[in-house]
Order: sequence, then C-alpha cells, then structure tokens
Amino acid sequence: MSTHGTVTSEGPEAMSPHAAATTTGADRAHDPGPFSMKQLERLDEALTMASRETGISFTVYVGALAGDTRVTAEALFPRLGAKAANGVLLAVDPGQRVLEIVTGQVSAKRLPDRSCALAALSMTAAFGSGDLVGGIVNGLRMLSDQAGHPPRLR
Repeated sequence: MSTHGTVTSEGPEAMSPHAAATTTGADRAHDPGPFSMKQLERLDEALTMASRETGISFTVYVGALAGDTRVTAEALFPRLGAKAANGVLLAVDPGQRVLEIVTGQVSAKRLPDRSCALAALSMTAAFGSGDLVGGIVNGLRMLSDQAGHPPRLR
C-alpha cells in the first residue's frame, strides 16, 4: 500500500510511519479524531492529488504542538523518513491556532518561503472562519500549484 500523505490527529509520537492514523484503505478503522470520515476522505484526496501532481510528499499533522511550535514541527519532520528531503509537513495546532509549514531540502527549492507564506495566509483565514478541512485542502492546492510538476529526467 502506498500513501501520498498522512493525516493524523494524535500526539507527536504518531508521526512514525507505523503509528500514524492515515486516511487510506484499512487504516480508516482508526479513530478519526476531530474529523468525520467524509472530511478524512477529502483530506486524503487533496494530499494524494498534491503529491501526484508535484512529486512532493505532502503530510498533514493536526494536533498539539507543545512549547515552541516551530521547533516542535521541525522535530516532527524527520519522522517522515526517506520522504523528508522532498517532503512538506503542514503542522496545525487548532487549540493554539498555529500553523507551521516545514519543507525539506529538495522541496524547499520548489516551494520558497513566499509561496508557503501565501498558502499559510489562505489557510489561517479559513481556519479563522471555522473551516479547518477547507483551509488545509485549499492550502495543499495552493502549494501544489506553486510547486508545479516535477522536473523531468532526461
């Protein structure tokens, strides 16, 4: 089974590939946390499309980001394993109303800070109106559009 992204609503320890509550196939039996099954499907579709279109491994974490939220998000990022270099983590802490976007060494070349900031602005506007899922989906679309298609190998 191959997943293009991970959605989890558990603690930071859930970022390990084996413990994360993903939104694909048999994993739907996990507790969806704050999301309905329809919302999880919508998030999974957005993650899959963004990853397919760009070749970047997008991951979403929704949960507590303790202490310095940026440091916590950056500590979660390496748990993506081999996908981290060409990955993007959207870490959302709804309780603190915080969003952190962490990019890998390769993905950062295609998604500079300005692109991430614009997507973050769009997402936080949606979050402010109570649309957590819509904000994440729109943010993934914006990031995907900014990254474009993966470079072709010759």
